[in-house]
Amino acid sequence: MSNRPLAAAGRLVPLLRAGLIAGIVVAAVAYPVVALTGLGAKATAHAVESKTRLLANAMPAETSYLYAPDGRTVLTMFYEEYRQYTKLADISPNMQQAIVAAEDNRFYQHHGVDPKGVARAFVANARSSGVSQGASTLTMQYVRMALRDSATTPREVQEATAQTPVRKVKEMRMAVDLEKELTKEEVLERYLNSAYFGHRAYGIYAASEIFFSKTPKELTPVEAATLAGLVKSPSQYDPASSDQKGATARRNYVLDNMTRLGYLSPDSAAAAKTEPIRLKLSYPPNDCAAVPEKWNSWGFLCDYLKNWWSAQPAFGDNRLERMDKLRRGGYRIVLSMDPKIQAAAEKNVGTKGNTGSPFANGIVVAEPGTGRVKAMAVNRTYSLNLDENPLSSNPEAGPKVKANYPNTVAPLMGGGDLPGYQAGSTFKMFPMLAALDSGMTLSTTFNAPHTYRSEIYDGWQPSNASGAMSGPQTMWSGFGKSVNTYFVWLEEQVGAERAVRLAEQLGLRWRTDVDREHAAPSKANKWGAFTLGVSDATPLEMANAYAAVAADGRYCEAMPVSAIYDRTGKPATFKTAGGIEREVAKPRCRQVVSADAARAATDAARCPTGDSPAKGGCGGWSTADSVRGTVGRPVAGKTGTTDSTRSAWFVGYTPELAAASFISDPDNPFNAVGDGQSEVPIAAVANTLRDALKGKPVRDFAPPSDRIVG
Repeated sequence: MSNRPLAAAGRLVPLLRAGLIAGIVVAAVAYPVVALTGLGAKATAHAVESKTRLLANAMPAETSYLYAPDGRTVLTMFYEEYRQYTKLADISPNMQQAIVAAEDNRFYQHHGVDPKGVARAFVANARSSGVSQGASTLTMQYVRMALRDSATTPREVQEATAQTPVRKVKEMRMAVDLEKELTKEEVLERYLNSAYFGHRAYGIYAASEIFFSKTPKELTPVEAATLAGLVKSPSQYDPASSDQKGATARRNYVLDNMTRLGYLSPDSAAAAKTEPIRLKLSYPPNDCAAVPEKWNSWGFLCDYLKNWWSAQPAFGDNRLERMDKLRRGGYRIVLSMDPKIQAAAEKNVGTKGNTGSPFANGIVVAEPGTGRVKAMAVNRTYSLNLDENPLSSNPEAGPKVKANYPNTVAPLMGGGDLPGYQAGSTFKMFPMLAALDSGMTLSTTFNAPHTYRSEIYDGWQPSNASGAMSGPQTMWSGFGKSVNTYFVWLEEQVGAERAVRLAEQLGLRWRTDVDREHAAPSKANKWGAFTLGVSDATPLEMANAYAAVAADGRYCEAMPVSAIYDRTGKPATFKTAGGIEREVAKPRCRQVVSADAARAATDAARCPTGDSPAKGGCGGWSTADSVRGTVGRPVAGKTGTTDSTRSAWFVGYTPELAAASFISDPDNPFNAVGDGQSEVPIAAVANTLRDALKGKPVRDFAPPSDRIVG
């Protein structure tokens, strides 16, 4: 009885070599538990050929790398399957030979399906009354892996891996067809880059690094045989386990096969088999928590990069697709931050010695004209471990909720889903810009009372922080002294909705129900308190909005990267709504207000810092008059505090950089920082700008025109 299947299999050889659908018959013979009926319909030539063409061009998932600004230093990686595609020329011949010896001795003789292997499988399966051998060639195994890796639905994954004759039939046919499209070398290269070796090592590059801390090109015969032996069963033959007997036996089996195939001499194989398995294990970093300790604060930039990526349509239609691209797309991503500026920011918000406070002091530095984030630091340690954190200061948080200090991964500086912090009078920039852009002048004067009753805002009566602010004010003096009543009046003149819409054009987003309600078109024109900064904002938003003023009214979307390369080494691109192809990492800028309006706003914004405007007078005093002396060059900016000084802000800028700093309790906005802490963000910005620009040429702001001065 056993001779019949052998004869039947022999008669199928020429059919297989012709690449015909006779693979179906082979499967039916090799797996007698299934009848022929229906198999042909499920493996139609058209469907299989179409899928084969796709697989001929398919590439396996690949790890994405995040680099420091030098473009060389790896900060971390993003992956679900750790893999780096490696060309066959960069893989040791030892490894190429070992995998053939381990998995498919006749790889170079067959055409995708091995008739002799099928015959052997049938004999073994017939004797065991089941499926003890599968006769899968390297090509068939690659087809299975490629179908699995390219699957987009759970059903496709199941169909690619299910132990069924239908799957085997498709696999055989596709293997035969695939070898018409690819050379043996191309099949072998793709196989070695797709196979799983255990310990999250997908592909030979990852396996070489994880098990031996070397590249695939450096693998010795013993190391190659060890790795090749893993593919059959990574857990059963794991050399990193406490008992290496199974791994050693499997390695020796591969070495023996390498000898039979003429890859190793008997003496070399015998010597190799006496060697113990010597591992040099390494575990590649994954995600932002794995950023090296010496760059701990850069973890917040990494986290911002992930949040930014998840919002980019260039990488998919939704957040899930985009994050899948990050972890599987093989991108090379270079952060936009400047190490010198980042070091200055870290020093001046106390990231090394001031992490034990409930009050977060953070800073973001953005580049005018590009939107690139140059620094992001906060007095916190970037860590997922909250074990040593105290309980939250928020009484409504619950009895076991941890505070966000000293450790956190929360996006406290922006770029995530946190609403931010009330930004106080830093918002006065928006109605002033709107007024200037609508044709009003810097000399616009109003006799500001200590308390002002607004009929437009239904009798609302805001007051100034000090009686010394009363009297005639211009935009220069009103901004320099932060005169509330002047700016409520100015907002009335230009319309609150215009100021709100301008803030949106400059990158602000409303993240709380209250803010969204007030910003709605039906209500925005009644949002009188908008100019006083009652809305939540993030340092990232405020730094970038003020950067647009420094860039003569040209707003650029905030961006955490200077370059993104795809797996081919080319810059990653996307198509705009107009069909124009653009690089993803290229600045995306638009003119929001006129250059003259922005220059005029900057002239007024020099007053709060103790600087001298080009065209007007500041009225004798200002809210942060130490800044100009600290920075040592022309500088503009604005202070901001909220009721009871629950939070305090300063946003400052030079022609080269814009920085926003805050101090607040992210856990409990009602936990007031107090008046004594209002100088903290002022000092953080002033000192950071000073340190970041040290040694740089001094640049002045462009003055506004006489027309807009008035």
